[in-house]
Formats: sequence, C-alpha cells, structure tokens
Amino acid sequence: MTLFFEDFAVGDVAHYGRMPVSADDIIAYASIFDAQDFHIDADKAKATFVGGLIGSGWHTSALMMRMMTEGFLLDSAGMGAPGLEELKWLRPVRPGDVLGMRHTVLERKESRSRPDIGLVRFRFEVLNQNDEPVQEVTNWIIFGRRGQVAAPTFRAEPRPVRYVPPASIGALVLPEEPAMPVPRFDDVVIGTETRLGHFTFTPDDIIAFAGAFDPQRFHLDVAAAEASLFGGLCASGWHTAAVWMRLMVAARRRAQAVMGQAMPRLGSSPGFKALKWLKPVFAGDTLTYTTTVSDKRASASRPGWGLVFHHNTARNQHGDMVFMFDGCVFWER
Repeated sequence: MTLFFEDFAVGDVAHYGRMPVSADDIIAYASIFDAQDFHIDADKAKATFVGGLIGSGWHTSALMMRMMTEGFLLDSAGMGAPGLEELKWLRPVRPGDVLGMRHTVLERKESRSRPDIGLVRFRFEVLNQNDEPVQEVTNWIIFGRRGQVAAPTFRAEPRPVRYVPPASIGALVLPEEPAMPVPRFDDVVIGTETRLGHFTFTPDDIIAFAGAFDPQRFHLDVAAAEASLFGGLCASGWHTAAVWMRLMVAARRRAQAVMGQAMPRLGSSPGFKALKWLKPVFAGDTLTYTTTVSDKRASASRPGWGLVFHHNTARNQHGDMVFMFDGCVFWER
C-alpha cells in the first residue's frame, strides 16, 4: 500500500530497521568521507577524544536514510526533504552495534502553493541494540496527496549497505593556495572563511552512493527521476553532505602536513542545525564548498576543550547556493 500525505497523523509512532555495524563498515565509509583517526584506526583511536573506534556521524546519518527508505519511504509518495531543523549525535556508534529506527509524526500541513502535495514533520531517532538513542533528527518531508499524484512504481533491487566509488567518480579538487595553519582554540578568529575545494557529481557516483544509502527513484533511475518533482537525476542530500566532510578532512590533513605536532587536536561534533538542501544537485554539477567560523565558546563539560561553530555552504557552477548548515566541533584549547 502506498502512503500518501493523508496517511500520516500527528502522534503516530513507527519502528523499523535492523542495521548491524561492523568495524569494517565504519572504516570503509570513513576512509572515503571522514578519515579521522577515531573513525579509521582502532589503535590510534584509543588515544583520541573518544577513546576508541567510532562511526562517523555522517555514516550514521547515511544508515538512517537507508533504514528510512526501506522502512516506509519506498512505499510512499515521498518527494524528498528540504532540509533538517536539527540533528544531534547523542552517543557514539561502535563496532558491533545494531541500529534501528523510531519515528514520531509531530506536525503536518498542506502546501499553500501546490494542492497536490503536503509536508509532514517527523522526529527520527536512531536506536542501538540497548534501545538507546544515538542520533536524533527533526525535519519535514514532502509527500504527494492521494488522488493528486500517482503511486510510484519504481523500486530498486536491494544493494549492499556500503558505498563503492565508481570508476567515473569526480575529482576532489583542493584550493591551489597553501594550507593555512589551524590555530589553537584561543586564537580562532570569528569570521574566518576558508574555501575547502570543489567536486563534480557524476551520474555513476550519484547512483553508487544512493544505491548504498538512499535508494529513492530520483537518485537511482534517470527516467524515474525525470518524472519526479526534481525533473532529473540528482544526488542524495547525504551525498552532498558527505563530500563536505571529505573536503574538510582533506583541508585538515594539508594543515597537518605543514604544522606537524603543533596541530591542535579536534574532537567529535555533537551535531548541527539548519541544514538546507536549497536546490537539487544534478548529475554533472560542480559544487564549491566553503566554511566560515561563526562563534566559539569554552566547553563546560570537557576541561581543556572548546566548541567552535561554523557556517558551511556549497554553490554550484552557476553560483547558486544549493546546500548550507550550521555545525560545531570540539577543539583543543
């Protein structure tokens, strides 16, 4: 049965998903998109901020998306999400954890401009095997209305929950200017802007990422995507976010090569707010990513550490803003 906008009632709760997470899974994702020691090296991770190997938060988000699609989105008239209000990483995901999902319908509203769609606001919780929340997300999703849009007929064959880069993957292009030193927390200057680099999204890469983590029709099939709200094959929002993290880590590694032992340690992130997917990222688009320090403060819970807040954006080759969010990270004082 296809779920339309009318099938979601405020207060509804649903449980679904069972996703075992191994050390190999954690390392495979992070090696490409978030190659920090506490995500890729079990021995080095012991001496880090988190004390052992943990999954990248962006990996947890990608696994959440896979469970959501298989849990209910593939059997719905879902048309994507404009962004996230807030995401919290509440507990680390460690090797051997088994993740599941719980969602609660918080609100719903009909579109004023398009009578064929409505929006539903959810709280999504990723739970570990002890029923403890490891991630919490609040966001709206667009759904077609019954009798106004046709039920989708496309459904992809299940694929392994692991991204394998295709041969035609776009090049990760870093800025030509020399790497800038990463300052100690007390020397971080609010307003500092850093251009991280750019990346071109190829059709094969869009399909490879979506096949592992976001197997919706507009990310996987050209014909189905052309008939969708987006009008063409476009990248998963989690793919655009993963590339931001990949460029951020690359920028830090360049700085590490310059600074050596003087490089301050960075910890994990507690989450982010106001993530917006403003325009689709179509096959062939090249995004340029930028990060700007927006604030900082000492950590009340971790002596010797502070929190640095950053505003992050991506523009396509036409100069259009397509992606933004406000994040933060623990920073050694």
